[in-house]
Amino acid sequence: MSARIDQAELADRTGLTAQVGLTDQTAAIALENEHAAHNYHPLAVVVASGDGAWVTDINGKRYLDCLAAYSAVNFGHSNPVLLDAARAQLGRITLTSRAFHNDQLGPFVTALARLAGKDMVLPMNTGAEAVESGIKVARAWGYRVKGVAAGMANIIVAGGNFHGRTTTIISFSDDDSARADFGPFTPGFRTVPYGDAAALEAAIDENTVAVLIEPIQGEAGIVVPPADYLPAVREITSRHNVLFIADEIQSGLGRTGATFAVELAGVVPDLYLLGKALGGGIVPVSAVVGNADILGVLRPGEHGSTFGGNPLAAAVGLAVVNMLATGEYQQRAQDLGAHLHERLLGLVGHGVLEVRGAGLWAGIDIDPALASGRAVCEALMERGVLAKDTHGSTIRLAPPLVVAAEDLDWAVDQLAAVLEEFGAA
Repeated sequence: MSARIDQAELADRTGLTAQVGLTDQTAAIALENEHAAHNYHPLAVVVASGDGAWVTDINGKRYLDCLAAYSAVNFGHSNPVLLDAARAQLGRITLTSRAFHNDQLGPFVTALARLAGKDMVLPMNTGAEAVESGIKVARAWGYRVKGVAAGMANIIVAGGNFHGRTTTIISFSDDDSARADFGPFTPGFRTVPYGDAAALEAAIDENTVAVLIEPIQGEAGIVVPPADYLPAVREITSRHNVLFIADEIQSGLGRTGATFAVELAGVVPDLYLLGKALGGGIVPVSAVVGNADILGVLRPGEHGSTFGGNPLAAAVGLAVVNMLATGEYQQRAQDLGAHLHERLLGLVGHGVLEVRGAGLWAGIDIDPALASGRAVCEALMERGVLAKDTHGSTIRLAPPLVVAAEDLDWAVDQLAAVLEEFGAA
């Protein structure tokens, strides 16, 4: 007797026969709410497919995706180049673990190191893993190279930061929703105001091993620091023999109109933390990228990941790097971003208090007297635009870099109409 169970039999056994192949949005949301942990509060849309900058729900309604999975889908949904790379590798081998070599990892890390102008790559999976790995590397470098006393290393971070949700990372978050009831927290971090280079320098002591910052703060509302901030951070860290770690997980890989957001300020960090778009929206891929004098501190057995650097991830990651190497996507983000920001600035004084950002990345502060960011995003959803709120009355726009100019104009028109509905002059 065969041990195989077909899908229909499995559905019967689990009582899900009516839900297999759901086409009713209310039922789909109810099923998810019943059996998925409630660590998210998504908008009431059930996406079933996507193409380019557009997604379609299970009822056939189309939406312009202005979030791009927090920049993970920079190259659009169902990008044919990335799908071809994934399909080709799926038919060969997907996982070996790092106990053995595979034929995709070498080309991927070589191309990524070249793109970043560095020597070495530490491949991981999620953005949070890249941050955790960067912290470990910085501490090991501090003890083994800088000569910091054992157990004394500290890392400086910025207020308003978002680097992930693991226990160590939330230990240096100042977001109460990320921290409440999750302690005790990991020591070894010092928080200074974002954009304040003088405060950063004052926090450095002989045990400081790194400064970890986002070149543009994403979750905080697309906060762009003063023009002289990142150059000052680079000068200060170099002078004090402290590593400059740039978390480019959201801001990197074309989003801001440059390969890395730090390029807009003309600086080069010691370590890049990359993720999201590195996997092309297909598989989770992240990396720490730096030179051998820093990443070389790791020894066999001290750090690892079963899936990190797997052949499927490496094949997709290589395709992503090759796409970025042409400069096409960075230029699109720069050109279309200038147009988007010009249109959005026209809404200031008409329900919008401030617009910030770079490239195809915008933080929009809605007048809280009109509506919350959540309410605006819900109204935009009804009009066919998907966006995400953060911190009360701020919404974020981050469409895929393949978006058309006319689609951006349409999205801004929908935002203007929503604000008018809420009573904007």
